[in-house]
Amino acid sequence: MDMLGSFKLWLKNDESALAKTCYRCIRGVMHVSSPVIPILHPCMLRIHLFITYLFASILRIMYWTPLFKSRLITKPSNLYLYSGMPLVLGHLTIEMGDNCRVSGISTLSGRSMNGQASHLVIGNNVDINWQNNIAVGGSIIIEDNVRLAGQVFLAGYPGHPIDAQERAAGLPDHESQVGDIILKRNVWLATGVSVMAGVTIGEGTIVAAGSIVTNDLPSGVLAAGIPAKVIKSL
Repeated sequence: MDMLGSFKLWLKNDESALAKTCYRCIRGVMHVSSPVIPILHPCMLRIHLFITYLFASILRIMYWTPLFKSRLITKPSNLYLYSGMPLVLGHLTIEMGDNCRVSGISTLSGRSMNGQASHLVIGNNVDINWQNNIAVGGSIIIEDNVRLAGQVFLAGYPGHPIDAQERAAGLPDHESQVGDIILKRNVWLATGVSVMAGVTIGEGTIVAAGSIVTNDLPSGVLAAGIPAKVIKSL
C-alpha cells in the first residue's frame, strides 16, 4: 500500500488523540469555501453559462451534427443534437425525417446476420431523449411525432442466445429471439419504458414510466405495468 493510502487508514482508524485531531483538521480544510459575493459570483455564473453554451453550440453546429448526418442515408433538416453525438454500433442503416431532437447520450445498434444490415426509420418531429437504447434486430420504425423519454429501451434483439453454453461460447442470438418494432404516430413512451421484439404500439398510445411492453398495444390507450396492459382509453 502506498504512503498516502496508509496515512488515510491511520486517520480513519487510529484511536489516538493525534489521529483524531488531524482528521478533524483535514475535514475542516476540505469544507472551506469562499463566501458568495452578491454581485461578483452571480455575474461570474452568467459568464460561465454563456461561455459553456457558446462552445456547446459551436460544437453542435460545426462538428456533432454534420458528423451524425454523414452516418444517415437521408439528410434531415432542422436536426437538433444535444450532449454530443449518439453512439452507433453494428451494421445499421438509419433514415431520419425533419425537425427531430436527439440526445447524444443514446445508443443506436444494429444486428447483422448474413451481411444484411438492420434498418432504423425515424419519422418527422421525433424526440429521442437521453440514455435511449435502440437495438434494431431487423427493422424499427418510429413514426411522426413520437416522444421517447429518458432511458427508453427498444429491444429488437437480445444479443445473446438463451442457452447458457451457447452464451459462454460467444454464439449469437437466434432468429426466433429477434423481431421488428413499430411505434405508430404520436406514441409517447415515458421514462424507463422497454419495448420487446415483435411489438407494434398503436397511434397516440401512451405507455407509463417503467413499463415493459411484450405484446401489441392498440391505438389511443394508456398502458402500464410489467407486462404492460391497457389501463384506459384516451
